Amino acid sequence: MTVRVRFAPSPTGYLHLGAARAALFNWLFARKCGGKFLLRIEDTDLQRSTDESTRSILEGLEWLGIGDYDEEVVFQSRNADKHRAAALRLIEEGKAYRDFTPKEDRADANVKREIAERARTAAAVEGVDHRSNPYRDLPLEESNRRGAAGEPFAVRLKVAREGRSRFEDVVYGEQVRDYSEIEDLVLLRSGDLSPLYNLSVVVDDIEMAVTHVIRGQDHLTNTHKQVLIYQALGTPVPVFAHLPLILAPNKAKLSKRKHGEVVSLTTYRDRGFIPAAFRNFLALLGWSPGDDREIMSLEELISRFSLEGIHRSNAVFNFNERDARQWTDQKALWMNAEYIRTMPLEELVPMVRSELESAGLWRPEYVAEERAWFERTIDLIRQRFYTLKDFSGQGRAYLSDDFEFDPQAVAKNLKKEPRLRELLPRLADHLERVEPWTTETVETALRAFADETGVKAGLLINSSRTALTGQAVGPSMFDVFDVFGRSRSVKRLRDAAQLV
Repeated sequence: MTVRVRFAPSPTGYLHLGAARAALFNWLFARKCGGKFLLRIEDTDLQRSTDESTRSILEGLEWLGIGDYDEEVVFQSRNADKHRAAALRLIEEGKAYRDFTPKEDRADANVKREIAERARTAAAVEGVDHRSNPYRDLPLEESNRRGAAGEPFAVRLKVAREGRSRFEDVVYGEQVRDYSEIEDLVLLRSGDLSPLYNLSVVVDDIEMAVTHVIRGQDHLTNTHKQVLIYQALGTPVPVFAHLPLILAPNKAKLSKRKHGEVVSLTTYRDRGFIPAAFRNFLALLGWSPGDDREIMSLEELISRFSLEGIHRSNAVFNFNERDARQWTDQKALWMNAEYIRTMPLEELVPMVRSELESAGLWRPEYVAEERAWFERTIDLIRQRFYTLKDFSGQGRAYLSDDFEFDPQAVAKNLKKEPRLRELLPRLADHLERVEPWTTETVETALRAFADETGVKAGLLINSSRTALTGQAVGPSMFDVFDVFGRSRSVKRLRDAAQLV
């Protein structure tokens, strides 16, 4: 059997982290098994579905590196006729019925839920049959006649009065639910006969020959209803694997409405995350490779992924919207920094280029006569960076004379020692005579100047760092001198004396 899985998002907003993780798990499983990864856009909510959201989903999957679905994208709204045909076929087979209850006689949603709950309780406690819809056993001939005459109706599935719905979930084990707890679910709405979610999903999964349904744990209740539809349609039920929820720090379910952009995949793209790093992070939200390894290549994720490795316990996504340093999960930031620090330079440089272009810092010389210098500089400064945004932020001083000084760095490394107003220009004069200009010769010259003036070398090193880069921390200062070169180094030392 060829494994066929699908990712089926609704285009009603940006791609949520939970949805992105579900897509990733489906993709990894398909690639592990040599199967097919399919994409279905569930756009039946015409009022909320937008082309912009669809583009956001496609772009998000592409950025994450899993946009290589194996067949054409399916749009659910285009299959409505097939959904209706399936429901009407079930009527002819006696497995569903037309419900001619007038719309004005129907209770609102809250009242209907209350009635259904009372009926379920009665059935469970007192053995009372709540399947009392007067049209449930209407003869087919009369049902067809009234339908053909234009009388409005909904279509409901006939759920057996006795017995249980049962399926085996790969993650959560056997799932059982009494039929008495499941209403005669509506397949088609009254009036326009528009298909409802459970019917559409099942018919589309059958049409796409889906073998495994991998989706969020919040769908477990729907699955019982969908199993009944599969059985009514005479089709084998696929394998189900429900994923643990992703929770916010307060243990509430992570949601678009409550938590905003921090749960949007595009936020991480736009804030400088490496796609491979975020993919690696997402994979570990609710899944384990079986050991303590955390940094894994795409090939390793594929080879080690299994449905059996998915946890039952919910994953927690830690973030603090009011703290700029902890705006997202610290593990995600740590992992992104690890990728920036260790990935091959030839893979990192194109991403840095895109960031610098968007910030107006890119120069054509960086791929021509200054290529070696540029790559060496990027390799030097990446060691302490967390996102690609740091290259245009903290790294701006390396690439432009138009940069800002960190006020705390100025206060700590320049303003505390008044003598620096005189020492920095003198150090500039001293270094201007260094020949040749290398890491070693600059270090020797600076330490000699410190001895000559009776100050600690650390004072000159720290003040020089802030003078040249505007920061209090960074790479080895003598490597910084080397990549800045003689001219820029001595100029910035002299200019910084004005800040003392």
